[in-house]
Amino acid sequence: MTLDRITFNDEIMGGKACIRGLRITVSVILKLLAGGMTREQILADYPYLEPADIEQAIQYAAQPISETWRIK
Repeated sequence: MTLDRITFNDEIMGGKACIRGLRITVSVILKLLAGGMTREQILADYPYLEPADIEQAIQYAAQPISETWRIK
């Protein structure tokens, strides 16, 4: 899987994972989704984002999750 929309630049948002070099981090998108916003609402509030940006933010966040992790 290629995550070509996720960028890292020390000069933008302190090097955090951002969308296409914009000043919006993956974590902001994830927090909006977790807070109950729909993808459509996010796209309306952030018109410079594209649907694929949200999809890749979710895919990026899911990368370190392993099925071996369990909550006890």
